[in-house]
Amino acid sequence: MMIYPTMEILNGRCVSLEKGRLDEPLIWHVDPVETAKGFAAAGAEWMHVTDFNAIKGDHSNEALITEIIRGAGIPVQLGGGMRSREHIEHWIDKGAGRIVIGTLAARDPHMVKELITHHPDQIVLAVDIYQGQVMTDGWRHSGAITPKDFIAAFDTLPLAGIIVTDIDSDMTDVEAQLGLISGLAADARTPVIASGVVRSADDISRLKYIYNISGAMVGRALFRKTVTVQKILEVARPEPEPVAEFQ
Repeated sequence: MMIYPTMEILNGRCVSLEKGRLDEPLIWHVDPVETAKGFAAAGAEWMHVTDFNAIKGDHSNEALITEIIRGAGIPVQLGGGMRSREHIEHWIDKGAGRIVIGTLAARDPHMVKELITHHPDQIVLAVDIYQGQVMTDGWRHSGAITPKDFIAAFDTLPLAGIIVTDIDSDMTDVEAQLGLISGLAADARTPVIASGVVRSADDISRLKYIYNISGAMVGRALFRKTVTVQKILEVARPEPEPVAEFQ
């Protein structure tokens, strides 16, 4: 299972948000570029970055995110404010390994399907769920579509993955989150990346045995130092298959 150390950027700083509330960020006093390099040094093969300013149409973090992409030493999966074809292709040209699209997929599914076809294995579908509905615009608006139907609309195309986040639980009820994510993963053809469910290495131990969950995004737990990149990578590795002795 792939581990995605996750960095969320607001006003040039690493933050965590409570249920997407941009007005109440928890600020981590770390250097984003050096932190990204640290993820790579610890053995991570990918990392994830969300630009919270871009969700509001503010692109003031662009220089910082470009520096992270160029300096991290591992591919970056980038999300936040991907509202147009031009903006998405701008970041692909800038070197982002993958682009995460949520709101635009709900608003203009035809165009997003074209993007997925033209950029196979570079587009990730974000499915953010609150009270059974897909949320858009940085978790601020509810769409009129169920997560299952949303996934089904894109699931036959060459997506790089599907990120599923249960906003409603938001780390307070991990069992419910795992139930929701595993149910969607079971029905999807595309591998699912679990978001917002890792508090400890034990959560990775459970995730890696759930069908069609190919990865987990881990952010707040790393910054709180309740887990380390090295430890969760170790836990995420597949167990060796038992080999029968030759008689």
